[in-house]
Amino acid sequence: TVTGFDRTHAFHVKSVWELPFGIGGTWLRSGFAGKVLGGWQANNLLSFMTGTPFSVSADGTSLNLPGSTQRADQVKASVDMLGGIGSTVPYFDPLAFASVTTARFGTAGYRSLRAPGVGNWDFSLFRQFDMSERFKLQFRAESLNFSNTPHFAAPGGNVSNLLRNGDGSIRSLNGFSTVTSTISLAREGLDARQFRFGLRLSF
Repeated sequence: TVTGFDRTHAFHVKSVWELPFGIGGTWLRSGFAGKVLGGWQANNLLSFMTGTPFSVSADGTSLNLPGSTQRADQVKASVDMLGGIGSTVPYFDPLAFASVTTARFGTAGYRSLRAPGVGNWDFSLFRQFDMSERFKLQFRAESLNFSNTPHFAAPGGNVSNLLRNGDGSIRSLNGFSTVTSTISLAREGLDARQFRFGLRLSF
């Protein structure tokens, strides 16, 4: 699927399968273990999404247009994506951009770079117990982000934060081109693995 104006591409795989244990299964068709492990079903939801596009900006001191965002100058023909995660390693080549020093817009493309992609695995187990012809009880155990995979946010995109030495080498990235935070995928405001348990009585 393609979602939103930013054209973030997402691929989802959902599966439901019954564990091969207990009556009618392949293994442990009888005995105590078969009764405990039989009748369970598993849900999997795998999601893979490209990172959202973002622009590399610069402080707008050279452009007197309130409300406008000044993009940086791109000073290299292409931008190497280095993939670093953390405050001391760049995600993209920081020397591919420079601040704008004259009253004009920068040459860097609008949303020309992408944030890190996202992979996520949600997993659940459930089983229904037939208490009588009328009453049925379902137990569910669910985990969001079951693999506890971090989902990284976009790197810092303001080239004016970059501190250089007199010879043009990098003294400090100062947040520019570095990935230092995660996104929560809008699920209870948390990115780390979560577990939920539930019971549903139907009649």
